[in-house]
Amino acid sequence: MSERQLISSGTPWEPVVGYSRAVRIGNLIEVSGTTAMDGDRLIGQNNIYEQTRFILQKVSQVLEEAGASLQNVVRTRMYVTDISQWQEVGRAHGEVFNDIRPATSMVEVSALIHPDLLVEIEITAVVN
Repeated sequence: MSERQLISSGTPWEPVVGYSRAVRIGNLIEVSGTTAMDGDRLIGQNNIYEQTRFILQKVSQVLEEAGASLQNVVRTRMYVTDISQWQEVGRAHGEVFNDIRPATSMVEVSALIHPDLLVEIEITAVVN
């Protein structure tokens, strides 16, 4: 089995909950659900498009830490609290993944971990 690389964001919740920002095993990278929180500050209050853009920027940085880039993304999973805003989420996703075109899904959930969060995104990437 390949070596397991754990990538941390440094939040105090990681050891308490028992998760990592991302995990790389061999050529597979899984990025945990990512939100628009920047430390204790929410980016894009009441704006699902801005939250999505910020999340995808954060994911890009995590992928770089794991030795990959957005070009390596093969799947995205988007959880939104209001599916009627799917076009704004889709617009931000399309701006980032226009030519990459990973497999994706978008589902509505009743709530995320904080009431002001409108979207959370998970990523799977494969490095050649």
